Amino acid sequence: MPIDNLNWKILKCLQRNARLSHTAIGKEVGISSPAVSERIKKMEDAGIIEGYYTAISYFDVGYQLKAIITIRAFMGKLKPFLEKVKTFDEVINCYRITGHENIVMVVIFKNQKHLESFIDQLIVYGETKTQIVLSDVVRNGEVRPL
Repeated sequence: MPIDNLNWKILKCLQRNARLSHTAIGKEVGISSPAVSERIKKMEDAGIIEGYYTAISYFDVGYQLKAIITIRAFMGKLKPFLEKVKTFDEVINCYRITGHENIVMVVIFKNQKHLESFIDQLIVYGETKTQIVLSDVVRNGEVRPL
């Protein structure tokens, strides 16, 4: 499905606030509400729009630390880790990557002790590196036409 300039504008509106009405989006991008509905439905059907999510303030629900953790898996431990990581509630995102490390994760913790306990669970799978996130510079990346 081709993504024209109008669809990019609709996608930007939805990323900024997925709860915007089709009428509000239409006013912003300059088309009718039914036209917005039709375009959104087509983008959903084509798999361009994969879903709608709620952004959570982890700090306000008791998670004081956010970290980026990379793992260089030990021989034979990558596949078991890929199954285990799905069970960790602390993991917001996990990516299998190229380079020296195999995995990069975005993870949240209630405190330093929680972080330490989590790392203790990881070290059986490989060598870890942890960086503490100080602030979000870009959040929920903006859609941009290429």
